[in-house]
Amino acid sequence: MIYLINQTIFQQYEDINVNIKPERLKVFIKKAQELDLKPFLGYALYYQLITYCNDDGTIKDDAPQAYKDLLNGSEYLDEYGRIVLYEGLAPALVYFTFARFIENDAVHYTATGPVIKRHDNGDALSSPEIVKLVQQQRSIANAYTNDIEKFLRDNQENFPLWRYNEKNKSSRQSGPRIRGIDKNDFNYPGTINNYNLPITEFLN
Repeated sequence: MIYLINQTIFQQYEDINVNIKPERLKVFIKKAQELDLKPFLGYALYYQLITYCNDDGTIKDDAPQAYKDLLNGSEYLDEYGRIVLYEGLAPALVYFTFARFIENDAVHYTATGPVIKRHDNGDALSSPEIVKLVQQQRSIANAYTNDIEKFLRDNQENFPLWRYNEKNKSSRQSGPRIRGIDKNDFNYPGTINNYNLPITEFLN
């Protein structure tokens, strides 16, 4: 497994406890890469990027410059001739990782089931507070992901493997989303002629 960020990079953006073991943080980096970054970039582009990376997550010297810029960031001119400062993949990956870390760190798994962690030097956050904090981190990650998207669109000729996906954009927003309404006989008993009947008609 190649990790595109590590604890040193993480701490450039967020101050986390030095006692947190790098191996533990890697668990959430892996999830962020596999479940957040890979679906966004698309499998083809993601795996192509990984092939250009060394085992420590740095980009290989002989990798195409476009992939070096994608990973590490760059300064470039957009189609209107304006200077764009792109920070690379690290910020988005850090905050996707942080959101997953916060969400998991709030819960401790015991022999009798999951429980909220208690701390001697402070009170544990309530579930709504944890949800809010997780959504805040994902919102920051999504803002950085918008920058990645702009970089890829502005440099589309260098990334033929990338395809813009509107569904992916909505799926990475924080909070629940209703994808659609399944109209079938379970939800709407009867035929199409009685879809507009009040619900009381089906309860009698």
